[in-house]
This record gives sequence, C-alpha cells and structure tokens, in this order.
Amino acid sequence: MLPFADINLGEALLLALEIFFFVVWIWILITILTDLFRDHETSGWGKAAWVLFLVLIPFLTALIYLIARGSGMRDRTIKAQAEAKQHMDAYIREQAGSASPADELHKLNELKEKGAISPEEFDKAKAKLLP
Repeated sequence: MLPFADINLGEALLLALEIFFFVVWIWILITILTDLFRDHETSGWGKAAWVLFLVLIPFLTALIYLIARGSGMRDRTIKAQAEAKQHMDAYIREQAGSASPADELHKLNELKEKGAISPEEFDKAKAKLLP
C-alpha cells in the first residue's frame, strides 16, 4: 500500500509558512491598490504607473510605495473610517427617529384623549398615516 503523500513535518510547516506569506503578500497588494484608488490627489497617470510597476516589479514597488506613501495611507484610512462612521451614525439616528405608523397613531390618540387635538384633527392625521 502506497502512502497518499510523502511529506514530513518540516515540509508541512514550511508549506504552512509559505501559504501564510502568500496571503500576507496578497493582503499588502490589496491594501496598496485600495489606498491608491482612494487617493484623490494622485492623477490617473500616476495611478496607472503605480499599478504598472506593481505588476512588473511587485516587491520593490510595494516597498517603495509603503516607504514613500505610508503616512498618507494612514491618513486616508482614518479619513475613510471617519466618513463611514458618520454615515452609519446618521443612518442609525434616522432609523431610530422614525416611528412606525402604530406608534404615531398611539401618540395621536394620547393627544386626542388629553384634548390637545380635536377628533377632526385626529381623523385627518390618521387618514394621512393609514393608506
């Protein structure tokens, strides 16, 4: 009976390390490309040149990009996260502030019972809420 694979523990650990570094490399490339296209100050030609060099000379270009534009990457990432947080907060406030028609009817009924609005005003507001 032949074994399925002729691999020892050292080779398996080396393979795991190689896979780890490959995933890290892909992550770095995606981060660089994301930052490159997020930057609105770089021209289209500049972005095209960076991408071309990333394809032709990937390791050197990635190192140069990280050294030359690393602090800008941080600033753009922080700015993008702050904008995303603002949009999410606005969405949450909008959704939390909007009441369902049942809640609105309940509030209208309370106002009618307190005498703050007349039954006619209650009926008009109820007609607006219900289709």
